[in-house]
Amino acid sequence: MKVEEKIKQLRQELREHNYNYYTLDAPVISDYEFDMRLKDLQKLEEEYPEFYDANSPTLRVGGQITKNFETVVHEHRMYSLDNSYSKEDLEDWEKRIKKLVDGEVNYTCELKYDGASISLTYVDGELARAVTRGDGIQGDNVTTNVKTIKSVPLKLKGDFPQKFDIRGEIVLPYEGFAKMNQERILAGEEPYANPRNTASGSLKLQDSSETAKRPLDCLLYSIQGDRLGIQTQYENLEKARAWGFKVPSESKLVNTIDDVLQYVAYWDEHRHNLPYETDGIVIKVNDLQQQEELGFTAKAPRWAMAYKFKAEQASTVLEEITYQVGRTGAITPVANLQPVSLAGTTVKRASLHNADQIEKLDIREGDTVYVEKGGEIIPKIVGVDFQNRNQESTPTDYISECPECHTSLIRKEGEAQHYCPNYKGCPPQIIGRIQHYISRKAMDIEGLGGETVALLVNEGLIANYADLYELKKEQVVPLERMAEKSAENLVLGIEKSKEIPFERVLFALGIRYVGETVAKKLAKHYKTIDAIVEATEEELVNVDEIGIKIAQSVQEFFTSEENKALVNRLKEYGVQLEISAEKLANQTDTLQGQTFVVSGVFEKVSRTELKKLIEDNGGKVSSSISSKTSYVVAGDKMGPSKLEKANKLGVSIISEDEFLTKIV
Repeated sequence: MKVEEKIKQLRQELREHNYNYYTLDAPVISDYEFDMRLKDLQKLEEEYPEFYDANSPTLRVGGQITKNFETVVHEHRMYSLDNSYSKEDLEDWEKRIKKLVDGEVNYTCELKYDGASISLTYVDGELARAVTRGDGIQGDNVTTNVKTIKSVPLKLKGDFPQKFDIRGEIVLPYEGFAKMNQERILAGEEPYANPRNTASGSLKLQDSSETAKRPLDCLLYSIQGDRLGIQTQYENLEKARAWGFKVPSESKLVNTIDDVLQYVAYWDEHRHNLPYETDGIVIKVNDLQQQEELGFTAKAPRWAMAYKFKAEQASTVLEEITYQVGRTGAITPVANLQPVSLAGTTVKRASLHNADQIEKLDIREGDTVYVEKGGEIIPKIVGVDFQNRNQESTPTDYISECPECHTSLIRKEGEAQHYCPNYKGCPPQIIGRIQHYISRKAMDIEGLGGETVALLVNEGLIANYADLYELKKEQVVPLERMAEKSAENLVLGIEKSKEIPFERVLFALGIRYVGETVAKKLAKHYKTIDAIVEATEEELVNVDEIGIKIAQSVQEFFTSEENKALVNRLKEYGVQLEISAEKLANQTDTLQGQTFVVSGVFEKVSRTELKKLIEDNGGKVSSSISSKTSYVVAGDKMGPSKLEKANKLGVSIISEDEFLTKIV
């Protein structure tokens, strides 16, 4: 047999054995026999490097070093899920769904594993890239580390699409986690806190051979791509399993919310027998066409819901209440607790929200309190054990001055939080505003992190985000932990941020209540920062989805002479404060004032592309038909109830071709 054929045969054999062992949990040869075959392959690959394969089984042992993880934009955004905690929540969700889609709705139920979310891209059946969830829009390229996880197929089996993404969770099984901690304790090191954080941290280790030593597993649950020929979520899971992915077998197809609740009840009792951490159930509308019709909110898909198991609770002593100052000046009280184990983590701090919450629960320093961790990342105090209260304790006296700059706090009528009004001179506000400006969803300045911002402010090098554009490498190099190359990258990253589009710059300015979605709406409507500055409150309110509170906040921001001066400086430095000519060329007002509902399956463009065309041409996309709907763009398989409602309301129904002629 020729050497090349021998190498290919060994690779195929090892892939098959690897799949049997790590995915099917049904090995057919011993570990020793597997290791001998692997050594044979390693030897041949060393002797004949011309037959190198980036996805060879020998590369699972790792060894590559990654100093900086490349940031990659997800081709298909990774959304978070809305949470539910009761039968009523799920019934309300189902009612909303049935108003928006036609026909019978059934659901897939899947266990919600608590790990690190990952997106794997396959091209021609080979793993091309692995990217962390990040902020859902972009994440870190961790391909080298993910290749060391044995249950991630490097090459696929069967009949698979030419290109697709598949989503899942990188998890650390309880058994492997316990073994790792045992080894750390014997070595005199601190044990890891919980499997989830350890799994997440493992993906960012610089040396992939260290990742390879950790018993990570990868559970997949969602295929993303264009024209994949898959009709349902349940088929999605079956296809993934057939192609060689490790897909949990506990998923189930059900017809009603009562069936969903039976599934929840079963796994709430039996989840502790699973080898991995799980904190709930994910329920998805099974039909992918219905999913597409339901679409997304700004943060989550409308067609999916996470049902969280009942929150775990523990009691501990509240030792001290401290106060944090946010970038907007908002004061947040924090409970500092005697460390207590809760839901697999050691809890030392909990949110107290505001003065009203402290007064309502009568929370005092020295109290024994009940701490709960449900759907929230940050634990919260839900009650006080009054029987254990010291009789000499006194009610909590909420602070009246800022803990950082000692300015008297204010509390606006109708608002729960206290604020520090010292916008110019309060250090956490100054640092927080700049940290927001450089964040990923805003200016995404490479080489500049939150700690470095604090250092630059504390050293007196910057006092606002406009000052960033005057920084010189020579000023930055002397700073602690700042090598010459790091300083150079920081200055280059600031320069590159001048290319960030206007809507993200507008979000980066940190105007209260102006999040990503509102910033996009304002940028699209006004086109330039000058037009927004000149807009009256009444004009702002007339912009789609802009309410009185947002309008007043925008006006208040630009009434400030200091803020206007900052914006003018950003202009001088070349930051994008208007929509680029190129982007404007792709936008028209052809559909201005018209609202469209898109329903069915289309041939020439996808539903996503169709919606983008509507918005790029000044129109608005709605998910439901009403008297305000201008047109329904109907594709194949449009539901009868939508057709009936459109006819009843006298709404015009147009085809894909008729729509496309409107924007030519």
